Amino acid sequence: MSETKSVSESARIIQNSMDYTLFSWSKQKGISPIAIKSGRGVNLYDYDGKRYLDFSSGLMNVNIGHGNQRVTKAVADQMMEISYVTPSCVTKARGDLGKKIAEITPGNLTKTFFTVCGATAIENAIKLARLYTGRHKIISRYRSYHGATYGAMTVGGDPRKLPSDTQQMPNVVHVEDAYCYRCPWNQELGYCKMECISHIERIITFEGPENIAAILMEGESGSSGCIKYPPGYFKQLRAICDKHGILLIADEVMSGFGRTGKWFGIENHDVVPDMIASAKGITAGYLPLGALIVSDKIASYYDDKPLMLGMTYNAHPVSCAAALEVLKIYKDENMLENAVSMGKYIEKTAEEMKQQHPSIGDFRNTGLLGCFELVKNRLSKEPMAPFNAKPEEMMVMNKVAAKIKELGLYTFVRWNYIFVVPPLNIKKEQVDEGMNIISQAIAIADKYCN
Repeated sequence: MSETKSVSESARIIQNSMDYTLFSWSKQKGISPIAIKSGRGVNLYDYDGKRYLDFSSGLMNVNIGHGNQRVTKAVADQMMEISYVTPSCVTKARGDLGKKIAEITPGNLTKTFFTVCGATAIENAIKLARLYTGRHKIISRYRSYHGATYGAMTVGGDPRKLPSDTQQMPNVVHVEDAYCYRCPWNQELGYCKMECISHIERIITFEGPENIAAILMEGESGSSGCIKYPPGYFKQLRAICDKHGILLIADEVMSGFGRTGKWFGIENHDVVPDMIASAKGITAGYLPLGALIVSDKIASYYDDKPLMLGMTYNAHPVSCAAALEVLKIYKDENMLENAVSMGKYIEKTAEEMKQQHPSIGDFRNTGLLGCFELVKNRLSKEPMAPFNAKPEEMMVMNKVAAKIKELGLYTFVRWNYIFVVPPLNIKKEQVDEGMNIISQAIAIADKYCN
């Protein structure tokens, strides 16, 4: 009886959402969402009692894991005092969070403008870059994702923006990716001349360096395929920016706050950007919050000039309180260190899986930000599904995704990528469970190798 009631409740919950809400990035009919009732640690539970191991940290944001009641208490305590103040007022949570962020950011990035999410952090980074430099062009990569607002969508290269192409923001210039596994210049890492950098230098010359306000790059690549920058890439990029007075903006929305084993992904490259745009891990997804962190030099420019940025929910006190507690949890539970050790263990396991599965072309990972890339042939590197695959080209990967879900794993399967982005508190036995499920699913793709 209880099982029937549970199934009925699950069906009702799903139906209400289907009838009265809209789903992002998908057709509205024929989808099959999971009705999540609760979450604890790295696990999610639906209304039928089925457990799903969360191998994508929600939307690559629930870095501390699900259901941590320390955050619940911090939020409730803040709301008992005050839930909202106008941005011209301040709260203790706002100042304490700003100070804490200044302590963990690299170099002289010590002042933060709080936003609502990652896209609004990117939007304000673009505005500020143009206001500060007096220039108008932004350079970014094709295989990148920076958000779904018009400005953020334009600087990204994700093909989900293509239906809205007619309304793109002007003065954005895209460059090729430093995609070593699929080098646009057909070079091999270690034997190349870093054409990915000289290419950017040429683009700057063509566009006029005096017109370029900023170069925007992800600190580490995320949903576009965890494409790893070659050694020295960011150092050379920093030098180019310094030479021409161009700002370097690091998008750390996915790669920030411990995800790569460092507070920010760009720290893996020993480079200090002029701005960091972040969100997601700052509150571990428990509440919406974004952050645009800028250098002392940029901040001081506005000591006697008005900073023409603003929003109603700037420095929302409840979100700031959540973020403060989340930052404490990262430290108290040694999550950055765990991201490093578990990341190495995942990489070792992935290498072993390569020997078993001919469809694994590449596995790319930094800390706990990684993905498998599946191919039909390792020599030709023909992808199991192409970039921006049409529905009919996703047949194999859809079977892989269905098997993953059936076996109780929640993660992203996109084109020919399977993402491995678990919460930072994951343990070795949970890694084993997740990688074993992925291995069973990849066996389906192996049958399509040639």
